[in-house]
Amino acid sequence: MRILILGGTRFVGRHIAEAALARGHDVAVFNRGQSDPNPDIAVERLRGNRDGDLTALRGRRWDAAIDVSGYAPRIVRASVELLAPAVDHYTFISTASVYDSPKAADRVDEQAPIKTIKDERREDFQAPAAYGALKALCERAVRQAMPDHALVARLSLVVGPRDPTDRFTYWPRRVARGGSVLAFDAPNRVVLPFIDARDIARWIVMSVEAGLTGTFNLGGRPGVTIGDVLETCRTASGAAGASFVWVSEAFLLEHGVKPWTEIPLWVPRGGDDLAGLDSAKAIAAGLRVRPLAETVADTLAWDRTRPRDADLLAGLAAARETELLRLWEAIHGR
Repeated sequence: MRILILGGTRFVGRHIAEAALARGHDVAVFNRGQSDPNPDIAVERLRGNRDGDLTALRGRRWDAAIDVSGYAPRIVRASVELLAPAVDHYTFISTASVYDSPKAADRVDEQAPIKTIKDERREDFQAPAAYGALKALCERAVRQAMPDHALVARLSLVVGPRDPTDRFTYWPRRVARGGSVLAFDAPNRVVLPFIDARDIARWIVMSVEAGLTGTFNLGGRPGVTIGDVLETCRTASGAAGASFVWVSEAFLLEHGVKPWTEIPLWVPRGGDDLAGLDSAKAIAAGLRVRPLAETVADTLAWDRTRPRDADLLAGLAAARETELLRLWEAIHGR
């Protein structure tokens, strides 16, 4: 197949490109050439800007398009309307953040209520309050342009090698460093669902090959706890000396610790919680989730190829963690 990827140089898009190449497809990537101007993979490079310069896409034809870089409805609409006559199948990579205020006990399948936004012309998609609703509007634009030929994939937290956010990488790196590791709540606390980018990529490419349409949740293995994650990190890193200090949620909130950014995988009780994200439909359509140990080991191996003096974009700074542990132990003892 001839596959066009809108994006294709970073993280999920790069993994999709590699998966498509591995399965023998011809791949073109369309982007600005800024994130990775010379990707070391055998793809056709098309340069442009989704916001106003789609020239490189005009007059061309592909069997399928995969949109991994759509966030603003206006921009997505322009791309899909241009490509509708030029492709037989359009995949839009969306997010489980489209769901409206799910709670931990909720079963969240593809029919669950989604977020809306009063001003549908907003484009501040980096604002947490707008991100999910704007992605839902992007989905709508895709379905309107290609009603019988669209696949929408709603992703949970995506992890694995090449993750630019460090929202999972923090834990393998921190546990590998050893010592007392500040951990949240309790070992049996179920974390937000997460999925390896490579499992997404494999499923997307196979679904494109099959011409699959409709909306699918792509979450990870259900019921994973923070204890599972940390013990797996300790085994994978060989950091036998790492110990976990289980700090209460109330203490963390009292001291202004930020969920997601300072403590990855943590969402306070009562907040939006996708623990019940249901991926049964995608599993029935061939989604396979690799073992947690493989994701942790590969993430750690990739992280060790990066500069060691580079700060992570998520997770507690060492000094901040030390101070919080000191305060906790002063109250509760060792």
